[in-house]
Amino acid sequence: MATRLSRKVESTGLKLAPRAITVEPLTPVIGAEIGGVDLSKPLSEEQIAEIRAAQAAYHVIYFRDQHLSNEDHKRFARLFGTLHVHPYHVKNIVPEHAQGGGHNAQDPEILVVKSDQKSKFVAGEEWHTDVSCDVEPPMGSMLYITQTPEIGGGDTMFASTVRAYEALSDTMKDFIGKLTATHDGAKPYTGGYGQAAPPGGWPKTTHPVVITVPWNGKKSLYVNRGFTTRINELDRKESDAVLEFLWRHIETHVEFQCRVRWTPNMLVFWDNWCTQHHAVWDYYPYSRYGQRVSIVNGRPAA
Repeated sequence: MATRLSRKVESTGLKLAPRAITVEPLTPVIGAEIGGVDLSKPLSEEQIAEIRAAQAAYHVIYFRDQHLSNEDHKRFARLFGTLHVHPYHVKNIVPEHAQGGGHNAQDPEILVVKSDQKSKFVAGEEWHTDVSCDVEPPMGSMLYITQTPEIGGGDTMFASTVRAYEALSDTMKDFIGKLTATHDGAKPYTGGYGQAAPPGGWPKTTHPVVITVPWNGKKSLYVNRGFTTRINELDRKESDAVLEFLWRHIETHVEFQCRVRWTPNMLVFWDNWCTQHHAVWDYYPYSRYGQRVSIVNGRPAA
């Protein structure tokens, strides 16, 4: 009789003992609310260290009741790396997908995330990790939402790709640990949103299927339905089957996930190398508005 493989993994972050901030876990696996911090002001070294530890442990951390200028937003993001410039801005494009996103004309480091009664789509409706088509994709993103729908809704779901990796069998880990995958910006930007390819095309690159995250030492699945097009070492049918298995493994296991409920003037910082996310569009025709700053800190490696 076959023995069922164990899928048990340890809860995360339980050894944190912050003194300069508060950390309230949303789940034992992913997500935590950070308190005792005003991001409009410079942070102490102790606060910064404890925020780093919470982010490494929980992958998604959020700060309520923040009143931030663009410079406040960017100053906080720069604590974690260099600010990312989205391909929309690099290519000087205002997306046609009904205001689902677009660059701030005055600031290339800020991406506008907006939806209202005119929207046909919104950004991020499919499980994905941000801009994984870039050679150096964002390690993290910080979305600051100032307007939420009056009727509620507009939550964001997050899944831990660390937990998803840990729950695989040793045989599957060994197999996928040798593979690489292609990530292509044409898949979401043209294939999903219908945006014509700019001169020179969208970014396209290769990353390992399994990466090691430098700031927590964990292994993580780095393929996502939004950008990944194929596994390079397999033929097309094999690639499609393996990718679909990995995507569904991440997307359908609720024990890997959390759901963040936005309130006005709330900032969420998520780790793109440890998570995927899905923006829930359940509030049409009401409006939601925010601005996103993303952070580059190296390239994912096996």
